[in-house]
Amino acid sequence: MSKRIGSSNVDVVGAGGNGQRVPKLADALRVGLCGIGRAGFGMVLRDFEKLPHVRVVAGFDLLEERTRQLAEMCSSRVYSSYGRMLKDDELDLVIVATRSHEHVAMALQAMKGGRDVLVEKPMALDLAGADKLIAAAKKLGRKLYVRQNRRFDVPFVQAMEIVRSGKIGKLFAVQLRQGGFQRRADWQTLKKFGGGQLLNWGPHLVDWAVQFVGGKAADVWADLKLIAAAGNAEDHVKLMIRGETGIIADIEISGAMAITQPPWILMGTNGTLMIDAKNQCRLKYFDPKGLPKLKASGATPAGRGGSHFSSGEEIRWIEEQFPAAPATVTNFWVELYKSIRKGSAFPITLAQARENMRVISLAKKGTRF
Repeated sequence: MSKRIGSSNVDVVGAGGNGQRVPKLADALRVGLCGIGRAGFGMVLRDFEKLPHVRVVAGFDLLEERTRQLAEMCSSRVYSSYGRMLKDDELDLVIVATRSHEHVAMALQAMKGGRDVLVEKPMALDLAGADKLIAAAKKLGRKLYVRQNRRFDVPFVQAMEIVRSGKIGKLFAVQLRQGGFQRRADWQTLKKFGGGQLLNWGPHLVDWAVQFVGGKAADVWADLKLIAAAGNAEDHVKLMIRGETGIIADIEISGAMAITQPPWILMGTNGTLMIDAKNQCRLKYFDPKGLPKLKASGATPAGRGGSHFSSGEEIRWIEEQFPAAPATVTNFWVELYKSIRKGSAFPITLAQARENMRVISLAKKGTRF
C-alpha cells in the first residue's frame, strides 16, 4: 500500500543557495528514490533543493521512519515494497542508493520492470556485476546511468582545463589523495555489504585518475590495509595506475591519515599544479621557448667536490595562486536532465563506468593485508 503525506502538487522544493525557493521546471525529472540513507538524503538535501531539474515523487526504504521523513520533505508517495514503487506510473527514473552489495540486483529489478535507472556508485562490487548491468540495459532497451557525480567537482574540472591549456607541458604524473583519521564502525567497514574505501571513495578517485591517464589503464597495482576501522574491509588504499599513454596516477585513500596531504598534484614537463583541500590552486611553470636545448656530456658536475648537478642556467619560473574557478562549470543533475529530456550525450559513458570497475577489480586482485 502506498502512502502520501502532504500535497504532491508543489511548485518548489526547498531553498536555493541564495535563500530563495527554487521553482521546479515544468518537465523536471520525476524520480523514485530507493534507499533513503546517507546517499539518498544527501541528494535530496544537498542537490535537489538547489536545482529545479529533479523532483522526488516516490520513495522506498526498509526503515519506515525514513520514508516518512522523505515524504515530509518532498511531499512524495512512499511505498511498503520496492516492487510496488517500480509500478508507479509517474516515474521517469529510479535511483538506486542502497548499500553497495544491493546495487546490481535492485538495478536489474528496476530495468526488468521497464524503468530507466541511475545507480549510486559503485555500480557493482566487481567487473562481472558491472557487465551484467550493462548487458541488461542493452538487452532491455533501458537507459542506465552511474552516479559518478564528482566528475563535475570544481578542482577536477579546473585541473583538466589547466592540463589542456598546456601551461604545465605534457602531463606525466598525477597524485590524488583523500583521507583523514576515522575509527568507522558502520556497514562501510564490512566486506559482505561492499564496504571498504576501494568501493567507497575509490570509484571517484579512479574515475579522475583514468581521465587523467588517457581513458584506459594499462597496468594496475594496489595494496589494501585495515588500520583504524572496525570490521574486515580495508580503510587504507594505495593504488597505482599506468595509462596506455604512459601517464602514472598515484592514488591514496585513507581513514588512518592523521596529517592530510594535498589532494591534487599534477606534474607536467614544464611545471606543476597543486590544489589544496580548500580548492586553492598553486601553479609553478616555465615557458620552454626561453630555454636552450640541453646536451648531455660525460663531464664531472661543476662546483667543489662535484656537488652541483644543475646545468647552471637560470629558469624563469612563473608562479600563480588563485581559487579554483574553471571556465566551464556544469552539474551532474543538469547533464542527466539534458540526457533524458533533450537526448544529449551524457558525459559519463557506460564504457567509462566499466573501465573504472575494471580497474577496481584489478586492484582487488593485487591486494594484501
